[in-house]
Amino acid sequence: MGAALLADDTRERRCIVTGEVLPDAQLVRFVVDPEGSVIPDIAAKLPGRGLWVKADGASLALAVRKNAFARAAGASVSVTSDLGERTERQLIQRMLSDLGLACRSGQVVFGYENVVRAFGAKAPPLLLLEASDGSPDGRRKILSAARTRDVEPAILDCFASRELSLALGRENVVHAAVKSGRLAERLIVDAGRLSGLKRIPQDAAIVKSDRHERDE
Repeated sequence: MGAALLADDTRERRCIVTGEVLPDAQLVRFVVDPEGSVIPDIAAKLPGRGLWVKADGASLALAVRKNAFARAAGASVSVTSDLGERTERQLIQRMLSDLGLACRSGQVVFGYENVVRAFGAKAPPLLLLEASDGSPDGRRKILSAARTRDVEPAILDCFASRELSLALGRENVVHAAVKSGRLAERLIVDAGRLSGLKRIPQDAAIVKSDRHERDE
């Protein structure tokens, strides 16, 4: 799954945990709602001061553990224990919604043969959709066909066939591709964020943060 930065005009933000200045495509924005609770703002459109955290499980766990949100906000805030899960759910919901929008606007190519053929076009698809429960052999053949045409698509493989089928309004979706465009770019960025948040289990993140605190 590719998470490369695709937009030339992407802004940079500072992670409130690591202090790194990163493109906002590699971070997740949070805000404090009127009740004083920290909530994820995946679309980065909610009012209020943005609290940006690097999109990986360890950084988010550390932000919660070390009270980084309160320090960054300069106020007492409430952070629920399921903040990571809610962030992942919002990302998944937006990705599934974007897939549906891409399909309705004619930007999705369905089926093994059609996808292989599309990679030979002048403007090949930017994103390959592969059901997580699909055949590895089918995926290998599609990627091989793309590479023979000097195309290296990003791969979104975090959804099962049933989930892809529901989002795209088709039955038994296993192989599909999204044509180049803003929706494909946003899906790639969000897939990278989701992969980062899932990459480190919560208990491993806590162990890491404990070690970090002892080293300070």
